[in-house]
Amino acid sequence: MSRLDAVIGRLKAQRSCLNAAVDHIGNSQGHILELGLGNGRTYDHLRNLFPNRNIYVFDKEVASHPDCRPPEDRLFLGAMADTLVAAAAKLGPNAALIHADIGYGDAEATERNVAAIGPLLPGLLRQGGFVYCDQSLERISEFKTIAVPSDVCAGRYYGYQKV
Repeated sequence: MSRLDAVIGRLKAQRSCLNAAVDHIGNSQGHILELGLGNGRTYDHLRNLFPNRNIYVFDKEVASHPDCRPPEDRLFLGAMADTLVAAAAKLGPNAALIHADIGYGDAEATERNVAAIGPLLPGLLRQGGFVYCDQSLERISEFKTIAVPSDVCAGRYYGYQKV
């Protein structure tokens, strides 16, 4: 698979999972967390899907298109492991949805990132809340695996619910 095909597959999987999240979280309470602002495309999609929810965004730095930036009061900048701890103290376990795009091109760096960030996610998520992630979080005991949409290739994206 070419790198172009891989990124297209990842973006299509993100869109399908986030669109499915609309039905999952419905009118339940809670905000949304976006881990990895990047260019801001996924954040922009989330704010279109969930116009009445607070969306908090985490990244090392802002590199997004100017039209795809969250308000300053909903932006956590710095090492994600640190900012997630700060967010847990500020926001508590109140997220209805976490979208985590936390993989890198390097397998070892990705594994270190998942090991550092994954265990912090349950402390930010409400009971029954959902996580969609580009990496497996199967080791987190507070999560049960949920099916991703049928158009998402196996192993491309993962879905979880806090039990």
